Amino acid sequence: MITYIEGIDIFPGYRQKVKDIVEGALFPEAGLENNRIGHAGGAGGLVIVRDLDLYSYCESCLLPFQIKCHVGYVPSGQRVVGLSKLSRVADVFAKRLQEPQRLADEVCSALYQGIKPAGVALVLQCTHIHFPDIESVFLESSQQAWLKTLVLSGSGIFDDRNADVWSDFFCLLKFKGIEIEKVHLRGSSDQWWCPSLSALSAKVSSKTVPVNPAMVTSVSSILKSLGEDSSRKELTGTPGRFVKWLLNFQSIDMDVKLNGSLSGGIDSFDPDREVNFKDRQIHCELNLPFWSQCEHHILPFHGVVHIGYFISEGFDPIAKSLVQSIVHFYGFKLQVQERLTRQIAETIAPLLLGGHVIVVVEASHTCMISRGIEKFGSSTATVAVLGHFSTDLAAKAMFFQSVASATTSRGQ
Repeated sequence: MITYIEGIDIFPGYRQKVKDIVEGALFPEAGLENNRIGHAGGAGGLVIVRDLDLYSYCESCLLPFQIKCHVGYVPSGQRVVGLSKLSRVADVFAKRLQEPQRLADEVCSALYQGIKPAGVALVLQCTHIHFPDIESVFLESSQQAWLKTLVLSGSGIFDDRNADVWSDFFCLLKFKGIEIEKVHLRGSSDQWWCPSLSALSAKVSSKTVPVNPAMVTSVSSILKSLGEDSSRKELTGTPGRFVKWLLNFQSIDMDVKLNGSLSGGIDSFDPDREVNFKDRQIHCELNLPFWSQCEHHILPFHGVVHIGYFISEGFDPIAKSLVQSIVHFYGFKLQVQERLTRQIAETIAPLLLGGHVIVVVEASHTCMISRGIEKFGSSTATVAVLGHFSTDLAAKAMFFQSVASATTSRGQ
């Protein structure tokens, strides 16, 4: 975890001031003319900006999380603020170590003080990458990739959660599928949104060896360099949790993790045996989840792996648990996606007659949203093709169609 990546400051929010953003962005706008009854313009008309894409870093584990921000305010004093400033103010607080409710409260308070409107309302849809542990995923591969929460904050006329103005606000958000009943309430039993603080994570952590104190001290020094108080209650365990995450990606022995399952083979290759691909079927293992860590930016990326291979009549396919273990083995390293795809293909190929295999990896990279172009919603696909798949266009097309169908069903 570093504060600069290739010269890019990933925590600029600590050095930015809301006053510098809002000043000069307030514009005169009259209310209703001729004393008409109602609210509009710069004197009481509700203004909402929806679907602002932001990212932040979780203060509990230092992993990035994504935010869909919906912010509204009710103008007063016959003036309005430039709409882009709502996004910029939210971004100031997002680019700090955060947790969802505090982020919502800080943005709401800053806008209320800076704009001086009748009220400000904020709803955040936050998604946190899962916090898998290498030991647990080798045993259980069906862990979800993202954890989600929905929080709100209000000030001024939005202080009262039962105020009519909240009904107006949520009516306009219902177009986006957001309902007030889904909002996470302060003090609810679901108090931990970060998966590193969950009961399951704590149970797994109790079985692991203590983390390196020098690494914990180094992470603590990074927090101090940001101006954070590493002794703050919410941050006391953060360095240890982040180091635990990093240690998932240390080099491990293939034979130990896969229990020697790679010896021998499933569909053993016989050099004297004639291969008739017309009598062979394509077997697919689709949507195998993985987690990895980008070696260029030390940021996580995750996604799914699709694998196809020819299987002879009378032979059983490779056990799905073994294929998933191979995916996890190469995922839990400092990686690049192109290498990950190749390594999976080259490891599975010796298990098959002739080594005919095709691998597609689809992944979302947090470095794409938390640095540089900050491109939300993008994904990366890489392909490795070995053996007959490189020349049999029909077989390759059949496999790609299976991947397309699996991707469509996954998105539903």
